[in-house]
Amino acid sequence: MIKPEHPPLEAGVDRPASTGQIILEYARTIITVAIVVTFVRTFLFESFVIPSGSMIPSLQVGDYIWVSKYSYGYSKYALPFSPNLFEGRIWGSEPHRGDVAVFRFTKDTSIDYVKRVVGLPGDRIRVTQGHLFLNGEQVPCVDVHPYTAIDESHVAMEGEACQETLPGSGGHAPVQHAILKLMDDGQQNNTPEYVVPPGYFFAMGDNRDDSADSRFMGDGPKDLGFVPQQNLVGKAQIVFFSTDATAPFWQFWHWPAEIRWGRLFRGVS
Repeated sequence: MIKPEHPPLEAGVDRPASTGQIILEYARTIITVAIVVTFVRTFLFESFVIPSGSMIPSLQVGDYIWVSKYSYGYSKYALPFSPNLFEGRIWGSEPHRGDVAVFRFTKDTSIDYVKRVVGLPGDRIRVTQGHLFLNGEQVPCVDVHPYTAIDESHVAMEGEACQETLPGSGGHAPVQHAILKLMDDGQQNNTPEYVVPPGYFFAMGDNRDDSADSRFMGDGPKDLGFVPQQNLVGKAQIVFFSTDATAPFWQFWHWPAEIRWGRLFRGVS
């Protein structure tokens, strides 16, 4: 009897997958991952990188942050590519005073901005000689100390930082956070009193003298004005990565030294 060169497969032993089956399995895995990522990015969290120094010292240039998309409900700006499917917000909720929020720029809604929510509908806001006043009361800022900031052009800015305390809203506790002051004069430090209209909020950068924010109400290309709540994208929650990127990108041997290890997984407040 001639012995078979390859004996038949035993019962219960899997046959090798064909090339078509392998390709199909890879495609199924990729599609599943894409669906999960799209769902998370659309409804739960999205990552952003901080490109400018307008939120120093709370956020540094080169910080990567997670933004919760569910915090304020969903408008078309919370969706990928901002499809014009509906107006307003679904499950919308008002931001809280002191939140660090990501929203679409009022002059060009293709641009994302990150600022602190300082005023809500009905609030009266003004800045006089560099001091913030909310509803007729000066907002306290204590523990004044020297601070050197590095902006997106790697230029050092000498100023003073302090701990500002914004009154809470919606039953939330007051919010304490750091701000940076470089000067006490200029348009940004002496404003009229603004009253926030319904459906809008007033946003300011923590770097008070290097921020194009709601204090600027004109028709200039960088004037923010009051921000419609529909423009909200989400609330900044965590700095998950941070780099100062001082060396050219191709000099990979500098990468470990450029990482701000102390800022990783720091909460945004």
